[in-house]
This record gives sequence, C-alpha cells and structure tokens, in this order.
Amino acid sequence: MSIGKSQRSSVLNNEAKRESGPDDRRMNILVAVTMSELLKTSLGPRGMAKLITKEAQDFVITNDGATILEEMAADHPIAKIIAEAAQAQDSAAGDGTITMVVLAGELLRKADELMDLGVHPTIITKGFSKAAREAVKILENLAFEVESNDIDVLRKVAKTAVGSKIGGVGSEHLAEIVVEAVKRVCVKNADGEVKVDLNNVKIIKREGESVNNTFLIDGVAVDRELVWNDMPRHVKNAKIALVYGALEVKEVKGRDLADVKLKITSTSQVTAFLDEEEKIQKAMVEKIRASGANVALINRGMDDLAAFYLAQAGIPAWKRIFVPEMERIARISGGKLVGINELTSEKLGHAAAVREMVVGRKKFLLIQGGREHKASTIFVRGGILHEVEEVERALHDSLSAVRNSVEDRLVITGGGSMEMAVSSHLKRIAVNTEGRERLAIGAFADAIQIVPKVLAENAGLNPIDVLSTLRVEYAGGGSCLGVDALKREVGDMRALGVFEPLRVIAQSVRSATEVAVAILRIDNVYSVRSSGKKAQPPESASEKGPKLDEHRMDFLDQKNG
Repeated sequence: MSIGKSQRSSVLNNEAKRESGPDDRRMNILVAVTMSELLKTSLGPRGMAKLITKEAQDFVITNDGATILEEMAADHPIAKIIAEAAQAQDSAAGDGTITMVVLAGELLRKADELMDLGVHPTIITKGFSKAAREAVKILENLAFEVESNDIDVLRKVAKTAVGSKIGGVGSEHLAEIVVEAVKRVCVKNADGEVKVDLNNVKIIKREGESVNNTFLIDGVAVDRELVWNDMPRHVKNAKIALVYGALEVKEVKGRDLADVKLKITSTSQVTAFLDEEEKIQKAMVEKIRASGANVALINRGMDDLAAFYLAQAGIPAWKRIFVPEMERIARISGGKLVGINELTSEKLGHAAAVREMVVGRKKFLLIQGGREHKASTIFVRGGILHEVEEVERALHDSLSAVRNSVEDRLVITGGGSMEMAVSSHLKRIAVNTEGRERLAIGAFADAIQIVPKVLAENAGLNPIDVLSTLRVEYAGGGSCLGVDALKREVGDMRALGVFEPLRVIAQSVRSATEVAVAILRIDNVYSVRSSGKKAQPPESASEKGPKLDEHRMDFLDQKNG
C-alpha cells in the first residue's frame, strides 16, 4: 500500500515541523565542523587559549577541550552530542577531547565531499567504522610496552601531557610530581595487575609564588584548622573518629519553635538549663574518648564547650569537613563515617600520623600513612588564580596519562606520528578494498592527518610543507617522525621522548568515528511543541545547502555572548 506525504504528516503533532533531505544533513555537518574549527587552534603545546565570559563578570581562560565545551553550554542538539562525546572521552581516557572533536569534524567534512560525489551515507558510515577498527589495530601493533617502574618513560609521558596544556613552563617539575604521586597510589590486585586510583590523589590550589613552587606531600590534606588552640598539633599512631553530624546541642528552629514553651522563674532554673546543655556535650565527648579515638573529625559544627572538653582530653579536632572529604579519609584510613551514637572502636580509622601543616599563611589538616590505602596531595602554586586553575587541569590530564600507561603498559609516540602511520596503513587497505567502501576508508585516512596538520599550523609552520615531508617519510615504511611544536620543526618523536598512552588516541579514534557515524545517520529533524510553547523551527538552509566554510556560531547559547 502506498502512503502519501500528507498521510505521513497526519500522524504528527499539528505543531510539528519536519525538515528533511540533504540540506538538513549538511546543516548538522556544518555544526560539527564549526565545533571542530572552534577547538582546533587549542591543540598541542602551541595551542591558543579561549576566554569564556560568564555571568556576574566571571570568566574562564583555558585551552582544555573538555572545559571549553562545558563552559560554552552549546544549545544546538548536534553540538550537545559532541559535548557529551567529549565528556565521555575525558572520563574514559582523561585527555584527547580536542583531538576527538577535531577528528570528528574532519571526518564529517570528508563525508560531505563523498556525498557530493554520490556516495550514500550508509556506505560512508560502514567504511568509517571499518577504518576505525583497523586504525585501533594498527595503533596496538605500533605501541610498545612500558613497566610501572620505568620512571624515565613515565616522566616523558607526564611531560608530554602537561606540555600540551601549558607549554614548556614548569613541565619538567610537574612531570616529576605527577609520576611520584601515581607511584604512591599504585596497588596490585589479586591477578597481579597494577591499578591506580586517582581518587587518592588530591589537588589543592593556592595562589602565590610560581608554578615551579608546586609540591607534593604524602597523605591527604584538608583545608581546615584546629578548633582549639591548646589541642595537640601532631598525633602519631592516630585513631580517627569520623563523626557524621555535629557536636553541639540541637537548636530549635522553624515550625518546631512554635511548639516550645520555656518558662523560667528563677536563676536556679537557668543554671539547671546550662548544666543540662553541658552534660549533653560532655556525654558526646565522652563517647569519642571511650571509643579509643585520639583524633576527631566532625562533619558539621562544634560548640566551643565541646571543643574545650576535647582539648582537655588531649584529642585534637577539626570541624565542618565535607562528606566527600570524610569519605576519602574513611577509605584511606579504613574507618567508617558514623553518627556519634554509633561510634565504636571498630569504626575508627587508623593512620601513621595526623598533624597540622602550614602552607603560606594557611593552615591545613594532614593525614599520613593511612592503614588501607596510600594517598598524595599536590599543592598547586601560581601567580594568579587563572594560572593555578590551568595548571590544575594540566595535572589532571597528566595524572590520567600516567595512570593509563601504568595500567595498560602500552605507550605510543606523539606529535602526530601515529596518525601519519595509521593514515599510511589505511591507504594500503583502501586500495585492496572493493566497491565504494574504499572511498570512505581512503577519506578516513586523509581525515586523520588533520592532527599533524593542526599541530603544524598552531606551531607557526607551513602545514603543506610539513605534511609533504611526513607523507614521503611514511610512504617508505615505519617511522616515528612527527611535529616538534616547541622547536617548530619535524623531528623523531621517539628520540625526543614525546610519548602518549595508547588509550588516549585509541579512544579518540573510536569516539570521533561514533560521533561522525551518528550524525551521518540523521536524515530528518522534527521541531515539535513542548510545554505549551511552540518550538522555534531550525533556520532554513539555502536551496543548495550551507557551505562548510561559512562558520556559524548561532547554535551557541546566547548567554555566552
């Protein structure tokens, strides 16, 4: 039975508007390419930063891809898909978000060219998926093993990751800190595999001094001060009470206050009232003392009277420690976060030492030598807040890179060398593939060269000259030649020590391909009424469809200016 267009439309909401055809698909491609163009200037150690203004005169300066996409709050559905994929990339590998977005945009650009030649999107998506699988296999074959005790290679991995965010400033110093921090939290499981829990590495930001004054300390530091000056400032063989709640007499507030009637007719009643309050606080402190604890960490507030009794008992205490921090301490020390009435000796955490430390003019709680897990804290220093925040993001990427290398034990060379090697191999595979699918594989091989091309552009090099040199080199066989962005020349990445974890680039290839395939498979867009308000239809495309070199930014949220 034949169904006409009017019959198909009758099943839709009366307010629904249908956009279809090649123009609609090209509009989606245009959005993805625009996102790619937006981020590609931030790729590599010579990448530029973005200044993103927000509400209340707040702003962010960064060249971190995940942060840029998060702060931009893209409004177009395709832009949201890319932002979600970038977030997934960051969660899975800790880095490679810009590479993923740039590669996805280039794949879609190549797909658009193939569609102009009459190649159907289904064939293109099939070819891209096959090329991505082959690319990952090629990368795995080109990777080389690294052991968790190979400090030299791990430092180079850390330096490469840090340098891609902040250039060469302090990268050597930060790389040493990162490797040492990861070493301290490495554990072997029952199968003999090395695992790294980065939740046990904490980063604290402190303005002042320079990046080279960033330092690592063993243990978990918390931005809290002792509640009473006369308390001990250093306790060895600490038994830690982790109390959820407050050490104070509960105040009557809100509606409960209307039901309370307090009639005082003599001073003795006032004395009795205060004595009862003191008795309650003494009882809470006694429960901590009776448990055998010699350190108390309180989740909420604490009355001065309770602090005084703890000081008399020789038990140092810190208050208003957030639940996530308390849970981190509990995990490391083997303790349990419980209410004051459930506190027993079995619920205590244990650590080699708990003490107060001073950084600059700020006092911190420091817990060292937890019974269950080791932990480290990195104190990031920098001249201004935005510099400190960017160093923190660089450390996040570097910690993830070293973790990936230790857990997977596989690294590859960077600087676009692996992308060129993959491109060379895929071109040979395309030649031996039958049908139009070979065109898609060949397009994938061309698209992945966008990484060394952009690295060369951002370093101020001529991308045509650089790609020509690399193509000749890789056509003759294996090589580790890539773009040395810091020296602005083509160089041997292995000799220069430019290493990256395999996980990052492999995940970038997978994610970029999945995004490109998902967008290419969309052939219709419907705008429907929501919550009683008529949805704004998408801007109509021209009769011939939008051109990819017309960079559009109107899909970004208007609040970003």
